[in-house]
Amino acid sequence: MSTPMSHLRSVVDHDGAVILDSKYNSILTLNATGGYVWEKLQQGQLIEDIVRQLAQETLTEISIVERDVREFLEELKSRRLVPA
Repeated sequence: MSTPMSHLRSVVDHDGAVILDSKYNSILTLNATGGYVWEKLQQGQLIEDIVRQLAQETLTEISIVERDVREFLEELKSRRLVPA
């Protein structure tokens, strides 16, 4: 599980998300899919469950969703938004 760091504040809606990182004084905007994944991470859901749900909801092959979600998580880690 990759729970977001405690120094972050975010707003998530159907269009995506905005994340404020007060520790590093930065703002990140996410599209709707990124916002979906971010919200599920905040809820403490496991990556495997997020991938499965997103694949079902978008009718996309699970291997494609898994690859994209893993890449997204690596980006979040590089920006220090989730633990490495």
